Amino acid sequence: MPGSRSKPKIIGIGDNGKDSLLPQYVDWIIQSDVLVGGERQLQFFPEYGGEQVVVKGGLGELVKRLETEAEQGRQAVVLASGDPLFYGIGGYLSSKLEIEIYPNVSSVQLAFARIGESWQDAELVSIHGRSMKGLAQRIDGKRKVALLTDEHNHPAAIAAYLLAFGMTEYEAVVAENLDGAGERVGRYGLEELAARQAGAFSPLNVVILRHKVGAASAIPDWPLGIDDELFAQRKPDKGLITKKEIRVLSLAQLALRPDSIVWDIGTCTGSVAIEAARIARQGEVYAIEKNEADLQNCIDNMHRFRADITAILGRAPQGLDAFPDPHAVFIGGSGGEMKELLHVCCSRLRPGGRIVLNAVTIENLVDANRIFAEEGFTTSITLAQLSRSKPILDMTRFEGLNPVYIITAQLQKPDDSSVGTSNGTGTTKTAGEKEARAGE
Repeated sequence: MPGSRSKPKIIGIGDNGKDSLLPQYVDWIIQSDVLVGGERQLQFFPEYGGEQVVVKGGLGELVKRLETEAEQGRQAVVLASGDPLFYGIGGYLSSKLEIEIYPNVSSVQLAFARIGESWQDAELVSIHGRSMKGLAQRIDGKRKVALLTDEHNHPAAIAAYLLAFGMTEYEAVVAENLDGAGERVGRYGLEELAARQAGAFSPLNVVILRHKVGAASAIPDWPLGIDDELFAQRKPDKGLITKKEIRVLSLAQLALRPDSIVWDIGTCTGSVAIEAARIARQGEVYAIEKNEADLQNCIDNMHRFRADITAILGRAPQGLDAFPDPHAVFIGGSGGEMKELLHVCCSRLRPGGRIVLNAVTIENLVDANRIFAEEGFTTSITLAQLSRSKPILDMTRFEGLNPVYIITAQLQKPDDSSVGTSNGTGTTKTAGEKEARAGE
């Protein structure tokens, strides 16, 4: 007859196996009916007499199995590396089951202990089983970073990535097999580390990045509103770039969050996409550009300003199906496919998102406003007429920039009765391509 329900236990274990565990934890493991873990963890208990279950993905099936064991009154113990709630299995299982968690020391704690440094001020990032995409803007300016790695995102690959974005202010510590038989901790310059072979380090490693002594004064700093002349632009043609003032106003209208997914359609130099990436550091930015030379400028600027965005060659709306649904869309203008483009953008925009379109002609303003209304979006429009000071002999004059209409579109709320009024509001969803990049 089944016994009373027994909560599964998750016990964190170190690379030194039983020696990392309290005696009580060892007793729980030996006395359990089912022991779950990776092959390496299970090998620490060759004498175990119960049933062993190897975790090889498919955590949904594991949840069902643990539920069944609990209902039958059988005690299950799950072994997990280090702290199960630090990028580990514990977070997932605790969201699905009533479970008891007994953490061990995490690999990051051990790594900082080995070099004798505090880690409460470190940026903690996992690239274990994840893409390194976006890492540059996430860690830019961080004095101390800890990276959880894997066989693809290994120390040499990390160093090569940082060098590609000019992040030479960092030096690296690689801590391998912590608390295990082959423990090794080494300090490396990025150039030295990048030259190592992929297999030069144990797969079980943590990489700590630290600013080199005296590096702070050499680290570039780009606040919001990067000067236009700092971007690589098409020459000798007039630079196809969203001017700084228009760029800042447009970014404000996009209402970006740290984790926003952003589209930049007709990106040209990539100025908007790059600044968006530096705001949405935990998010993702996707850019599309139809001109190959402009796309190369975008890629060059991406590395210059440490913004690891996804930029592709194409004429929107073709190519947008490869992007995830956005929270925000920026359109620098229209290349003749405005209706189709705005339909795609409006259809794909996530709830609560915004589309911001820059237009420099009255015709595109009218078309965009009408199409947004047809898509069920409300719009607000700002006419930005800006001038910049210019020296003239020993005096100063002002030179006007092209007026730009900044159109912000949001999905109309069901109770919004303003649609169709003559105050310029309409409805829509969104997008466009490029109209001579706004603000030229």
